[in-house]
Amino acid sequence: MKKILRLTLLGSVALGMLGFGADYGWKWWTVGRFVESTDNAYVQADIVTVASKVAGYVKAVHVTENQAVKAGDILAVIDDEDFAAKVAEAKAAVEARRAAIVATEKSLVHQRAMIQQAEAGIVSSEADRERTRQDLARYRNLASSEFVSRQKLEGVEADARKTEAASAKSRAALTAEKERIAMIEADRRQAEAALKQAEAALATAEIARDDTVIRAATDGVVGNRTVQVGQLLKPGSQLMVLVPLPQVHVVANFKETQLRRMRPGQKVALEVDAFPGRPIEGRVDSFAPASGSQFSLLPPENASGNFTKIVQRLPVRIAVPADNALAGLIRPGLSVVASVDTRDTMAEAPLLGSLLGSAMAANK
Repeated sequence: MKKILRLTLLGSVALGMLGFGADYGWKWWTVGRFVESTDNAYVQADIVTVASKVAGYVKAVHVTENQAVKAGDILAVIDDEDFAAKVAEAKAAVEARRAAIVATEKSLVHQRAMIQQAEAGIVSSEADRERTRQDLARYRNLASSEFVSRQKLEGVEADARKTEAASAKSRAALTAEKERIAMIEADRRQAEAALKQAEAALATAEIARDDTVIRAATDGVVGNRTVQVGQLLKPGSQLMVLVPLPQVHVVANFKETQLRRMRPGQKVALEVDAFPGRPIEGRVDSFAPASGSQFSLLPPENASGNFTKIVQRLPVRIAVPADNALAGLIRPGLSVVASVDTRDTMAEAPLLGSLLGSAMAANK
């Protein structure tokens, strides 16, 4: 009886193990062999470094460590007294340039009036010249008949020469006044260029003044805050960082031998070490353009005598939806186990076809 029970128990155990093995084998054949996993994966985020664009003393700090902020919120304020003075100086320069333009405009109006006056002078001198020419012609006829004295004729001839000179002088004056117009217009263009330069300097001064108020460029959580009130900052000085939670992603470093069937868009099961038993789903987003070793400070030099082949790893970016079950809980730097389901790729079909084609060509 005991022997029968022992045989029955052994048979049940054998059947159970056989069933377990069959179930495991079926799952491996249908799913497991298409899944590529790695524990060399970490949560990352596009962390924003907050830095000062201008130099000055910190007047106020409006945020604390680990505080959530929105885009546009004020993070810190730099004393703007010097910058306000530069803005006032630039505004005064703009007003001076505008006044110079107004002065040139008035000069142009005055010069045009002078040109009209010179043109009127030409008309008058021409009339006098024509009159003296006619008088000279008459007196010469009279002098030939000895009806007028030689002295009178010489006086008329002198008047004619005077009107000729006056006419030439009027024409020269008109030419000079017109040339003066060109000079004034050149001064106006120079004044307009100076105004634009002053306005650009004013805009630069206002931008620098506005940069004394440091705002958040994006939504996120404040971290690594090092700025303190009264601290002297230089352009580029780091104040803090903004971590754009919950917008995170995972970078998984897969072995090069695991990438054959991996493609963008494939589903990825992610299990964060800090939250065991609570997997979330992501998708393969993109692949790094080179292996991690190529971006190191000293890339490997394989053309050497003691070459040792080492399996390389390629960083793979995995997108994580913002509404995942661990949204707001996972932080950059946490360790992750990433498992990529490659069943939805047809990458091996072209490869298999090319291999079969090569084999058939070889047989022929």
